[in-house]
Amino acid sequence: MRFLQWPKGRFWDNILQILTGVSHLDDSGDLDCILCKLAEAENVLGKRMSEEQKDSGTETIEKKLLRPALIVSAETISEYSIFLKHLLVGLVDESIPVALVCPANCDLGSVVPPSVQVIRHPAFNLPLLRRQNRRRLFEQLSDFKPTVLHCLCQSEAPLARQLAWQLDLPYLLMVNSLQKRFGRLFISSSRCAKIIVPAESIAANVAKLYPAFTDRIKRINIGTFASETSSCFREPRWLASMVTAHSLNNESDFENLFGAVKHLAIDGYEFMLVITGGGRAEKQVWKLLTARGLSQIVTIVPRLEMLRQVLAAGDIFIQPQPSNTFNPLLLEAMSVGAAVAGCKGGVDDLIIEDKTAVVFDPTDELSIYSTLQRLFDRRELAQQIATAAQQYLRENYTVSNMISSTLQAYDDAQSWLKHRRRLP
Repeated sequence: MRFLQWPKGRFWDNILQILTGVSHLDDSGDLDCILCKLAEAENVLGKRMSEEQKDSGTETIEKKLLRPALIVSAETISEYSIFLKHLLVGLVDESIPVALVCPANCDLGSVVPPSVQVIRHPAFNLPLLRRQNRRRLFEQLSDFKPTVLHCLCQSEAPLARQLAWQLDLPYLLMVNSLQKRFGRLFISSSRCAKIIVPAESIAANVAKLYPAFTDRIKRINIGTFASETSSCFREPRWLASMVTAHSLNNESDFENLFGAVKHLAIDGYEFMLVITGGGRAEKQVWKLLTARGLSQIVTIVPRLEMLRQVLAAGDIFIQPQPSNTFNPLLLEAMSVGAAVAGCKGGVDDLIIEDKTAVVFDPTDELSIYSTLQRLFDRRELAQQIATAAQQYLRENYTVSNMISSTLQAYDDAQSWLKHRRRLP
């Protein structure tokens, strides 16, 4: 019979559900009656199987209709490389054709899966060929036939807006930082279907500055993979290590941190501090290190491709200053199980005091010192903070949820534009 082909584990559940929904068998247990009921069950189950296969087919067709083209900047590739890789791999894993528009001279490394079509723009890095570059980009995207554009960096918002008009497509704009009142975003009210934000603080900021787009703001948490183990003080015999990932554009950002670190060293604590990053004030930061006598225990390394491994080598991750941008490295540091010491302010959604992080006042050297000392003296507390942060990420910042929410946003954007076209 056809119903015997029902997926395993569900046959008898559905049989019992249908038999109890029809008239009860008579007391004689008549075989014809039983066969009649089973025949009726077969017909109903057959209909249910057809409906489920139809629904499954509809879902497959909807996925096949999705052809996103992602637009990224050099900053996206350098600062959000882990997120970008997770997003691209997730889309490819869902059998979604993807194109990536990126700067011509950027190094993609291992970020982009082989099946993703890479379109470099501008093709010719000459100011006089700007029009030719735009035409070439339009032609390459036309050949790919995207159904939706996804701009992952607000600096590329003007390009996404122009392409959306040229290709007659909806687009999504990702905003990763707090916006200033006088630094306006280029948003098309008739093409921008969604404004994607990774944090509630950014959502509130965008809603305040762009009230006309409040109903289009959608929060999608950046996903990560939380490690099964914690890197925090996992080997008591090892030298304690701290990591901070912060731009080196202003040496004053490190003055109080270096003062706290020096007093920890004076008090006999043994550790190493690694600063990963770069910036225009790197030489001044090195001079500050030398002046404080910290060059033996503090080192600066450039931003590396294997950044997650660098973060995993640290027992403690320090965010020395508030950030107006969502910090993907703070997310990754939590995911590998480092205890976070940070400060409130800016985009601080991940920093929940005494749950996912311990908090200090970045303007107070003594506050930084006492917070770090607390983690060194109470290592069980540091490990507790680290594992609690990992669990928080498992519940709220998974890659699977990020991918499913993104696919839904793509589908909503396409439906949104179709609805607008039907309006008088």
